[in-house]
Amino acid sequence: MRSPYAMRALVPALAAALVLVGCGKQEAPKQAPSAPQVGVVTLQAQPYASTFELPGRTSAFRIAEVRPQVSGIILKRLFKEGSEVKVNDQLYQIDPATYQATLKSAEATLASARSRSDRYKALVADQAVSRQDYDEARAATLEAEAALEQARINVRYTKVLAPISGRIGRSMVTEGALVNTGQADAMAIIQQLDPIYVDVTQASKQMLQLRRDLDSGQLQKAGENAAKVTLTLEDGSTYGHEGKLEFSEVSVDEGTGSVTLRAVFPNPDHTLLPGMFVHAELVGGVRSQAILVPQQGVTRNTKGQATAMVVNAENKAELRVLKADRAVGSQWLVSEGLAAGDRVITEGLQYVHPGAEVKAGPASNVQGDSAKPAPDNGAQGQQ
Repeated sequence: MRSPYAMRALVPALAAALVLVGCGKQEAPKQAPSAPQVGVVTLQAQPYASTFELPGRTSAFRIAEVRPQVSGIILKRLFKEGSEVKVNDQLYQIDPATYQATLKSAEATLASARSRSDRYKALVADQAVSRQDYDEARAATLEAEAALEQARINVRYTKVLAPISGRIGRSMVTEGALVNTGQADAMAIIQQLDPIYVDVTQASKQMLQLRRDLDSGQLQKAGENAAKVTLTLEDGSTYGHEGKLEFSEVSVDEGTGSVTLRAVFPNPDHTLLPGMFVHAELVGGVRSQAILVPQQGVTRNTKGQATAMVVNAENKAELRVLKADRAVGSQWLVSEGLAAGDRVITEGLQYVHPGAEVKAGPASNVQGDSAKPAPDNGAQGQQ
């Protein structure tokens, strides 16, 4: 059995041996981290015709409310509800008996007044009557002529005529009903449907942008201060006639900050009826070298600016600040910051930072159509 002193002597020896063993081992060299793999889309310049979609409702081109201009009993209704009527077509017949009697009385009064005036005219030359008597007779004749004209107008007003051409709705009165001059309720309503209006409401900011696009040629013009516009109906079908949208509204709704713009469309078949919900599409100019970028590759920085990460010629990530004009389906229409041939990172963005070296390969998170040229007829989207 070893003594405690011998054990104490062994401790320094063992420590020295461990130090020597440790010094004999070399640390393994640290390996540099490998470049992250990213998916990219190579941009191509392509033709693109922009369209701007504006929801709206149809309204009649002209509306006339038919009201009586004389009081009386309705004897006849002379139109079919929902039919087309022409201007001055007779719609109703009001009982003319009392007005015809008034007309005959006015004719008799005028004949008497004229006879008296003619006699006084001959007598005043011989000073058989005073000049004042003749003037009074002449005034009575003029009053009788006015009364006769008013009686004729009233007889004519017993025939209620169509003030405009258009489609007439249901009749609000029937035969035997009493109507009165100046009544608040219309007897019927006529609406002119060809052409027809489409009213769209837009924020004033968007209206200013559309006006700038029109002035710069990005929208196809249909005349002075008007743009070409097409129409999509409620069932998704395309309306067969082009219209024009006029930027004629001069005031902004203070409550909503919006303006109402009015488009005019031909409507020969009366396919469009007042109150229908439709989508108007402004036809934009064609950009032959448009740059469309998948939305997966576009983000926003803290300032709200659109940005994208691209792989440069040195295979390093590079941050670009973009001007993204509008969304086009699953892509962004970019006017500044990117060009044809740029490789935009759409996959693996979370693993890279500006200046980092990357390994680029084809992106798998972008549909094939997103990297193909857009068709010449454009695409839809919101600004």
